[in-house]
Amino acid sequence: MTESAGTPADPDRSAADQDGHNDESQDRDGSQGEGRSRGEGRSRGDGRSRGDGSSQDGPEGEGRPEEPLDSDAPAGRRHRWLRWTALAASLFVLVAAGGGWWLYRKLDSNIRTDTSAAAELRVYEKERPVSVVHDAENILLIGSDSRTGDNRKYGRSYGSSQRSDTTILLHLAADRKSATAMSIPRDLMTEIPSCHQADGKPTRKQFAQFNWAFQFGGTACTIRTVERMTGIRIDHHMVVDFNGFKDMVDAVHGVEICLKEPIDDSDAHLKLRAGRQKLDGEEALGYVRARKSIGNGSDTDRMERQQRFLGALVNKMQSNGVLLNPTRLYPVLDAATKSLTTDPGLDSLKDLYELVRGMRNVPTKKVQFLTVPRQPYTADPNRDELVQPEANKLFKRLREDTPVAVVPADELERKKGKNSDSAGSESPTPTPTYSGSNAATDLCEQ
Repeated sequence: MTESAGTPADPDRSAADQDGHNDESQDRDGSQGEGRSRGEGRSRGDGRSRGDGSSQDGPEGEGRPEEPLDSDAPAGRRHRWLRWTALAASLFVLVAAGGGWWLYRKLDSNIRTDTSAAAELRVYEKERPVSVVHDAENILLIGSDSRTGDNRKYGRSYGSSQRSDTTILLHLAADRKSATAMSIPRDLMTEIPSCHQADGKPTRKQFAQFNWAFQFGGTACTIRTVERMTGIRIDHHMVVDFNGFKDMVDAVHGVEICLKEPIDDSDAHLKLRAGRQKLDGEEALGYVRARKSIGNGSDTDRMERQQRFLGALVNKMQSNGVLLNPTRLYPVLDAATKSLTTDPGLDSLKDLYELVRGMRNVPTKKVQFLTVPRQPYTADPNRDELVQPEANKLFKRLREDTPVAVVPADELERKKGKNSDSAGSESPTPTPTYSGSNAATDLCEQ
């Protein structure tokens, strides 16, 4: 039997090698098959085989038949592992991107666009005021009191019409270091221009209570009425329904208030105990809408309560990091976008994000709430009228983006008393101060 190719050479092997050709020829039919088989195994491992499949291993090749078979395996496994890792990472990125895109599209599609108001305003563009300060923005927020659909349980229906239950002019300073929300009483007597109704028929110009403008000609008519009253150009508008407000309160897990007395108001679907407590969305909606069972029963008292509650809502969103936490922000955005109808300039999630981002760093003390200076209307004490020249002075400051200050009503009365006592002394002109509150105000410290 011939020697294996991997057998160590004998010292006398040199002489025998002289006759190697004869032995090789003799064994070609027998042992060569075995050698070729081993040689083929090595050829895949070390790449040193001849074209005919025989081995080129020399004397130092002992043990080589096993090594070449496995020497390539670790590299192959590494390559396969890297391929699977890259594939998994790619799939993760695609799923994450797809999920993010789906969420974006969902929120974006929630927002309804009011194109009819934009078209109506273009018709009257020449009579509208112009913007005075670049980058300052004025947004009209309208709370609709439509009693159709999910809102039916909150009171009697007006049929196909609706009125503005709450109207707030939100002024964002050009430097985004302050924001002022000015409430306009729904019972304020004012000039309402001729507007087009939903069927295209024009209404007549008339002196009536403010919230009739929304019933006569919708958002466009309300905007034109505010612009005529204040001389302030409205850049954008948002209409929010009852359920949107309720869902936003639920999305931040409630807002805390304090009550000096218990409330039991069947009209507002509200029953609360006295003291400190957290309101959920349904309770919060009843609290800001209640009129007869809280305070003096006036719309003025109700507006001030709305302002303080909105301030508390803003404060909670900032203090709890909602605006910076995607998992907390999403339900708030979902609730907000479902309830919004906006002009084409704010009808996308990107537009709303830019708006919120601009307000993100406004200190809560600089998010101020106030009501236009008003008093009981002389012809009907159940209605309001503007107090002049105070109202026009406020409108001018907002129009020109100059600061205003707000303090609680009792503190303002004390300040007025001190100012009257020192009327003869010379002092720099102070920043005009109005009765109001800010988002840093604790509702339990009223």
